[in-house]
This record gives sequence, C-alpha cells and structure tokens, in this order.
Amino acid sequence: MTEPRGPVDSSRVPRFAGPATFARLPRLDEVGHADVAVVGVPFDSGVSYRPGARFGPSAVREASRLLRPYHPGLDISPFAAQQVADGGDVACNPFAIDEAVATIEEAASGLGADGTRLVTIGGDHTIALPLLRAAARRHGPVALLHFDAHLDTWDTYFGAEYTHGTPFRRAVEEGLLDTEAVSHVGTRGPLYGKSDLDEDKRLGFGIVTSADVMRRGVDEVVDALRQRIGDRPLYVSIDIDVLDPAHAPGTGTPEAGGLTSRELLEILRGLAGADLVGADVVEVAPAYDHAEITAVAASHVAYDLVTLMAARPREGA
Repeated sequence: MTEPRGPVDSSRVPRFAGPATFARLPRLDEVGHADVAVVGVPFDSGVSYRPGARFGPSAVREASRLLRPYHPGLDISPFAAQQVADGGDVACNPFAIDEAVATIEEAASGLGADGTRLVTIGGDHTIALPLLRAAARRHGPVALLHFDAHLDTWDTYFGAEYTHGTPFRRAVEEGLLDTEAVSHVGTRGPLYGKSDLDEDKRLGFGIVTSADVMRRGVDEVVDALRQRIGDRPLYVSIDIDVLDPAHAPGTGTPEAGGLTSRELLEILRGLAGADLVGADVVEVAPAYDHAEITAVAASHVAYDLVTLMAARPREGA
C-alpha cells in the first residue's frame, strides 16, 4: 500500500504560503485516488434570504490553513491513516437550480464511483439533495443526522421544489433516507406554524433542539443519536447556522440560541466508529463573517468529519 501523501510541511512552507487547498492537502489529480475527497460546491441559488454561500468553499479552504495532522480528541492522524485530497470545486449553473442539482449529483456519483467518500463544502443546503442521491445510489437508503437551526423539510418556496429549505422532504419522498434513523440536531427559532413540526414528524424525523443539547448535555444527546442510527450507513449534513451567531455570524439565515462550536465538535466526536459514508458542511457566507469566525468553525467541522472517516475505514474503499 502506498503511503498517503499528507499536507504541506508547515515547518518548511509558512502556513500563509503554499497551496490554497483544504488543510494544504494535495489535489486529487496529484494523487490519482483518495479514500476521502474534500470537494467544494460554490452554489447558492437556492437561498431564501442572504446570498453569498457560493464563496463558502474558498473561505473554508483559506481558514483550514491552520489545521494540523494529529487529532488529539480522537487520537488519530487522519491524513496518515488514509489518503485525503482536495477534489476541487463542482462547477454548476448558477441560473438554473434543476440543472445545478443534476450536475452536482453526477459529479458526486463520479467522484465516489471507486469508493472515495466525500466531505463536501457548500454552497447552500440545496446541494444536500443531489449528494444524498449519490450516497443512496451506492449504499441504499442512509441514516441521516442533520445539524441545522431549521428543519429544511418544507414543501416549496414560491412554488419551487428545490431550495435550501426543502432538500430533506425531497430526500424522503425519493426514498433516499432510512426514515427509522433520521434526526435533526440543533433546531430552534420561530416556525410558520405547529403544522411544520407535525409534517416533519410524519416524514419520520426526530428532533434534538439546541435547548435539548443545553439541558441534557452532549453525552446524553450522543447516546440517543447513536441508538437511533445504529450501525446503518450514515450521512451527516451540517448547516453552519446550527451554531449560535456568536460562533457563526457568516451565514445566510442566522437564529439566536444555537450550539457552541465546542458542543457541535464534541457531538461529532461522539460518533466515532459510526459508518460515515458521506457528509457536507454548508451555508458559510463569508461576506457576513468577522475575523473568519464562521470559516474557522466550518474548517474544524470538516476536519472532524474527515477524522471520523479515518476512525472507521470502509472495506473496498
């Protein structure tokens, strides 16, 4: 087995120099094959409020320059345990959502055809639907942990079926999810009506609110989530607005009362050993960020997702 090629050595090339890839890793075309590819999808035509997440992938890559190769919380060096590479960006049509969704699905399916697992940086949450289509095509209906301030199971916006507020309703309708093992985490804030919750429950979702995390604590929440997902193939989708605006101001639809970055990272680390087949981190909108607070948080979230994949390699990958 070829030794994985890791990041640029920061003792030889300063962190503010060198390649602008995620964590200063090699590009996918430089290594030929990767166990995990970090891929950008600079698409935000599905947003309902503040635009700008199309610039999220580049901001997260820039903030990731300070990441280091050993993860003490999980006691693993993720870039040495597996080949991780930056797969570049998926270029999709910013003027046609249906076409963009099809392009993202095709790209994700192609990148994952040889067993490569994807950690995708958005972009708005519309991109979760084509990513789930690609994951379900390979693994069958997947368990889902959806970290978000919002449910994202609404039916339409202005008659549009594909937006950043609808991907998980479409995913249930298309049979992409194992509805015995789907849950939102970190939801909060006002809704259009109680019917939103009734509809969400009908679709099969459990809910762990941000208040639940505060009252019950990370360990109890992790235990409940692990019981729900079991050992099923798992997809994790993280809207950065699951974090409180104090921890992630640079996002399109901020809501007060969210998780801290520490809570989110500790919940993710509690998933070590889960069969993580794919993940995304979306809705970083750097125009509203301050001192890279949001981008830094998102880069660490992506790093933890890559590390979780290293903690449980997949056979045949």
